[in-house]
Amino acid sequence: MSKPESRDLADIGVFGGSGFYALLEGADEQEIETPYGDPSGPVTIGRIAGARVAFLPRHGTKHQFPPHRINYRANVWAMASLGVSRIIGPAASGSLQPGIAPGDFVLCDQFVDRTYGREQTFYDGPHTVHVSSAHPYCPELRQLAFDICQARGITTHPRGTVVVIQGPRFSTRAESQWFGREGWEVINMTQFPEVVLASELELCYVNISLITDYDVGLEGRDDIPPVSVESVVRVFNENNQRVRDVILDLIPRIPLGRTCPCATSLKGAVIS
Repeated sequence: MSKPESRDLADIGVFGGSGFYALLEGADEQEIETPYGDPSGPVTIGRIAGARVAFLPRHGTKHQFPPHRINYRANVWAMASLGVSRIIGPAASGSLQPGIAPGDFVLCDQFVDRTYGREQTFYDGPHTVHVSSAHPYCPELRQLAFDICQARGITTHPRGTVVVIQGPRFSTRAESQWFGREGWEVINMTQFPEVVLASELELCYVNISLITDYDVGLEGRDDIPPVSVESVVRVFNENNQRVRDVILDLIPRIPLGRTCPCATSLKGAVIS
């Protein structure tokens, strides 16, 4: 496999998460074919403060793709084929720790993969590639996003580990307590393999986790119920504009040049 040939139509990509299905108004839609099948839908391409931006809701515009059925490879490949070198990946997520409350933002710097059966690499042979996942998220984009969140007065945690579960079901109480005891902060269903696929194409990736719930609740707090679809949708709708505002502030502050390690993530990863 080689990288897709760039059409040089966009520089920054945004994947919309649950409840986040539109970003650009009056923009062009592009139907994109990939070697991995169809993306979640047409990619919308436009400009934000002069920056060329591509937007794609990862679940589809009608949320028709549950987490385990998203074609992550096609989505990331489509972005790269347009010329995107940075991806912003907001996501509705649950908290595993009492100190991270619904409405908070977490800028994840690590993940733990608990999924199974997902197509998770572009390199199925004959070339063998072992991309490093020691630091999967772009440090430069994370710092920019943190500065913007701070300026907006949003309670934001500058780092955190997200445990990615297969879905579509929510966790059992035993699973959630296990994850929390490990010290992991965030639980989500879509961060893997999205962030790793971006790394395989040497794209920068930043996650903005909007905390919508306390997963199965908090131990000793009977007043906090387990997560439900209703609670996730309600909290996300209440905070969706804050997510959009951060992204709209972030995009024009992203520099054209890249000095982060993401741009050379394949260096030393290919076995020849």
